[in-house]
Amino acid sequence: MATAALYNAHRAREVERDNPPTGRFVTVDGVRLHYIERGAGPPVVLLHGNVVSAGDFVWSGLVDRLAARHRVIAIDRPGYGYSDRPDGSLWTAAEQARLLGKAFSRLGIERPVVVGHSWGALVALELALNHPDAVGSLVVLAGYYALTPRLDAPLAAAPAVPVIGDVLRYTVSPLLGAALLPLTLKAMFAPRPVPPRFSRGFPHGFAVRPGQIRAEAQDAATMMPSAAAMRHRLGSLSLPVVIMAGTEDRIVDPESHARWLHEVVPGSDLRLVPDTGHMIHHAVPEMVAEAIETASARLSVHAGDVRTRSGSRDGGLSEAGFRHDLT
Repeated sequence: MATAALYNAHRAREVERDNPPTGRFVTVDGVRLHYIERGAGPPVVLLHGNVVSAGDFVWSGLVDRLAARHRVIAIDRPGYGYSDRPDGSLWTAAEQARLLGKAFSRLGIERPVVVGHSWGALVALELALNHPDAVGSLVVLAGYYALTPRLDAPLAAAPAVPVIGDVLRYTVSPLLGAALLPLTLKAMFAPRPVPPRFSRGFPHGFAVRPGQIRAEAQDAATMMPSAAAMRHRLGSLSLPVVIMAGTEDRIVDPESHARWLHEVVPGSDLRLVPDTGHMIHHAVPEMVAEAIETASARLSVHAGDVRTRSGSRDGGLSEAGFRHDLT
């Protein structure tokens, strides 16, 4: 076990040396966050899911598509890529949203379109619920929203257990994770193959570093509690929301989650893409980019409508009318 711990620590340093950060850093409340920024224009913030990092949106081509018309900021969530995840917090979706909301202020990001994929969708929703002034509109991709059983959660969460988890993530977990990673990626991209651009760009060793294993395990452990904490507040969302999922997603069932969220959030726009799995932004980046453009345009309409209603004696277009227009 000592030999395994030494090897895994060495391998983590080696993979970081071979894959240096390509973005910038901002420190918020003592936590250093890594982010990639491209383009200029109305801001779009991209929040990645589990296993991957902010670079996932670069490898999908989504960053380049959006940067032609937007200021695009893809952020490594705490513990992923080159972002820190200090001890002392469970780093729930709400806690990550709190930190990222402060990062928006530090980076001068005002009312962006926030795009969350998979676990990042939970953070995006918490941002909108708890920090509404920091978010203009939402696009959530292949997210987990309803409280459905996840048999994989207990196994994935094991490295988050104090003491025992620390031993696992420095010894057994990196070796087991490296062996299972090809199958994990295959399931994430199914029914389509893993794209060559992702295979070339994704540093496989990043996902099995002891520090990132801790982040992945904590996210697995807090996924259901995070969804439960926001479940009864989702109906209060009044900003433009676009929900996208692949009909063949093998990680998160789109009927139980994407359609459920659409029924809960008034005026939301549901887009289910056939023959597409969990990594929808890789499979159909042009459709995801179009959904983001739609959310950006609706943000402008929504902002103008709010100004009209607040400045007119008869209230202008009602909130219900605005929601009806979105559908």
